[in-house]
Amino acid sequence: MKKHSNINILKLPDAILFDTDNTLYPYSPAHEKAMSAIKKKFMEKFNISSKLFDKKFIEARKIVKSYLEGTASSHSRLLYINKVFEILGLGSQILMTLEFEQTYWRTFLNNALLFKGVKELLEDLRLLEIPLAIVTDLTAQIQFRKMVYFDLDKFFDYVVTSEESGFDKPHFSSFKLALEKLQPKGDKIWMIGDDPIADIKGSKDSINAVTFQKIHKGAVKGKGENSPDFSFSNFNDLRLLIAKLKKNEPK
Repeated sequence: MKKHSNINILKLPDAILFDTDNTLYPYSPAHEKAMSAIKKKFMEKFNISSKLFDKKFIEARKIVKSYLEGTASSHSRLLYINKVFEILGLGSQILMTLEFEQTYWRTFLNNALLFKGVKELLEDLRLLEIPLAIVTDLTAQIQFRKMVYFDLDKFFDYVVTSEESGFDKPHFSSFKLALEKLQPKGDKIWMIGDDPIADIKGSKDSINAVTFQKIHKGAVKGKGENSPDFSFSNFNDLRLLIAKLKKNEPK
């Protein structure tokens, strides 16, 4: 673990907020497999090339985000896929849109693996009775599904999605809502995430959190105002920190 600020941690936190995607598990490998699966369906069903699908999907995603930017729905694979059908001149293919979206998420989950040490850390925190919440973008249904799939739902007191709060991070709404639900006994809040703007700067500005950035392949450490207080590559580093702080707690 590397320190990037003058903050000294002397006590266990009163609550910890976690991001989900690309923090608890690597996002890209699962996403790439899922995209390949729906691309294959489009190519086989409509006899289009890989290049054409890529072009139309990028176009569809841009259109959806142009009018839903900053909201949970702007990440909706259902809307992206539906828009691809429309761009191809096929109208709203309701049954196929639902089928293709399920193919995406089924493939995604089948290829998503937690980072090493995640469950062990969460078990440590549960034994210490530290309140925990997920603060994540995207819609509640799929984020809930991820928690159940990873068998993580038992560890968290609350899950706050941008669908519920109304805004994607770094907007303050999700962070504030999480604390309203958790009702921590003090103001020592940790935020663990991967995105230097959404997770790190967002939580600092919103709730003055002590920030920990998960660094791994493809992740870029925040700099300047987006710099985390600490960065780590292995969740076992956080376990060691928690154990040290627990040892220093008064009996």
